[in-house]
Amino acid sequence: MKNYFAALFSLLFFVNVTAQQKELTLKDAVLEQYGKFYPERIQGFQWIPETDSYTYLEKGSILKKGSAESKKQLETLSISEVNQTLNSDLKRFSGMVWKNSEAFYLVDNNSYFLYNYILKKGELVLKLNDSAENSTLQNETGNVAYTIDNNLYIQKTDGMTVAVTNNTDKNIVSGQAIARSEFGITNGIFWSPKGNLLAFYQKDETDVADYPLLNINPTPGELNSIKYPMAGQKSERPKVGIYNLATQKTVFISPTGNADDYLTNLSWTPDEKNVVIAELNRDQNHIKLQLFDASTGKLVRTILEEKNDKWAEPEHPAYFYSDSSEDFIWMSEKDGFMNFYLCNTSKGIVKQLTNNKWVAEEIVGNNPKGTEIYFTGTGDSPLDTKLYAVNISNGKQTCLTETSGTHNASISSNGKYIFDQYSNHETPGVAQILDNKGKTVQTFIKAENPMADYKIGTTEIGKLKSHDGFDLYTRLIKPSNFDPKKKYPVLVYVYGGPHAQLITNSWNDGESLWMKWMAEQGYLVFTLDGRGSANRGFAFESVIHRQVGTEELKDQLVGADYLKSLPYVDADRLAIHGWSFGGFMTVSMMLRNPGVFTTGVAGGPVTDWKYYEIMYGERYMDTPEQNPAGYEASSLLNKTQNLTGKLLTIHGSIDPVVVMQHDLSLIKSFVENEKQMDFFIYPMHEHNVRGKDRVHLMTKVLNYVMENNK
Repeated sequence: MKNYFAALFSLLFFVNVTAQQKELTLKDAVLEQYGKFYPERIQGFQWIPETDSYTYLEKGSILKKGSAESKKQLETLSISEVNQTLNSDLKRFSGMVWKNSEAFYLVDNNSYFLYNYILKKGELVLKLNDSAENSTLQNETGNVAYTIDNNLYIQKTDGMTVAVTNNTDKNIVSGQAIARSEFGITNGIFWSPKGNLLAFYQKDETDVADYPLLNINPTPGELNSIKYPMAGQKSERPKVGIYNLATQKTVFISPTGNADDYLTNLSWTPDEKNVVIAELNRDQNHIKLQLFDASTGKLVRTILEEKNDKWAEPEHPAYFYSDSSEDFIWMSEKDGFMNFYLCNTSKGIVKQLTNNKWVAEEIVGNNPKGTEIYFTGTGDSPLDTKLYAVNISNGKQTCLTETSGTHNASISSNGKYIFDQYSNHETPGVAQILDNKGKTVQTFIKAENPMADYKIGTTEIGKLKSHDGFDLYTRLIKPSNFDPKKKYPVLVYVYGGPHAQLITNSWNDGESLWMKWMAEQGYLVFTLDGRGSANRGFAFESVIHRQVGTEELKDQLVGADYLKSLPYVDADRLAIHGWSFGGFMTVSMMLRNPGVFTTGVAGGPVTDWKYYEIMYGERYMDTPEQNPAGYEASSLLNKTQNLTGKLLTIHGSIDPVVVMQHDLSLIKSFVENEKQMDFFIYPMHEHNVRGKDRVHLMTKVLNYVMENNK
């Protein structure tokens, strides 16, 4: 019997050890990070309006319904049951959103359905033209606004189609995002609260230069032109149209300053009488929060103004937290961190509501009485995202998700419960319901590590000091068989630009799984979030103003010096890779600090900021005419003679963000300076390489590093 148990133990031990030895392939690392390697999670969670009940999806085709207050078994509704009443062939609960406490909408192939969960009956509400894009539902009425080409339409539930605009000039574009989706702008259609009016963006791109992109699919190839406003050149001219469904008339709002100033962050007052717009001058250093009359389009008053000698960037619309059409919350980082200000459309700023020395991120809701708002913010650690409540009358602030980590939370419409899904460095994922004091009421999931059976290394989060005293967070990935007595080559992965943070207190710490694969090839993979990156406050981010690429490089050099100080790092084998702003940083490091890295791979790099778009580029660099020295210093075209290592640049052939002119101009300069480098193009890919071709991309990037960093 002893021998039997000994043999059984040996067998189990062998099976367990074998199970731990699964090898992560690069293909799986690239394609399955958000598939089989993503921790179990709740998908499609929604609170049902005016209740404490909720729904979520299983595999997209099963709807689960439950109550925060009840421990009853979850109710289940399948998409096949819905199809029987709709006489449809829906494959999943696509585009699902609750209309009220009884019914929800579904959207499939431009068809809108309404299904009553209580009665188990539904109907097709309307069907859009097959060419419709940017469709936006008005939840209360069921009407849908949408665009076809450059014009805006409304499909009404009574079957009527309304042409809101009818511009034959293709340069006049309505109902789409403007300003190249800067300033938090993600759409161009804004229904009023009750659906009686429709606000929309309109841009006149007549003076914006055409930029040619080659479509190789037809024979012969064709040039497709996009509108691309480069720094210092002519820009689009924006307007806001307001269409009245009853009168069928449209009024227009234009900038009160110059015609090419920005109209951003539109919001409606609850009574539908006015719209609030953050108007920003083209120099991006003066915000006017404007109140416009929705019936005439005329300016009522300027509610408040903000100026900054570097930049002022509105990113969040005015938030009306009650039925009052005068009182609202405004988000601003004018005191150095994103904070909340209680405002009034007549009085302007009433008081500063929060005074945190950390970054508030988004408002996620308010309680029904309008006495508290709920928001996400970093809290004391810039690597976290937590949920907070703040009392509007006294400013008392409460953290509702105390566990350190990255929380994704939503509030029930009755304000009693919170759905919270989070992860952190040690925790793959937890999904739970909390009460409005932060106490756990229900737990749905405590996810297991989906990579527990794979041979992968460890990740260490650290902190260094910049040359002028700022904390710089770092991430170091080591192989599973790490030996501190050995010397390892290093791949530094960099972004380094605004509105991005690579290191977070979340599962996998913000890293891509290909980094874990690279570590198993005998590499250390290192990242440092330097000055200019997100969630650190204005002083940390704005140091880049008029000198993009200077202070950021100093921070990356702090990281390189740290790596060289480690006894297990081969200081002569450092490589660097980044994309977009990270591509700019990669080439900058190879040319402005030659010799630090043996090898660089830059994807979609900015090589001269005069070729980049107005909205982003002028915020950080001003125009080439205003800042010639800054443009000269940051340009990489005049530094190619400095290259000493191996450099590969990569570009998508139809990149509409960092256009091909950047890379081609860089290559031309290398040729002129008789410097050899490598270049690879991904035909018919845009700013990034997605889908199955991304495996090819990462194979090329990492093979290039390993072959040249020997």
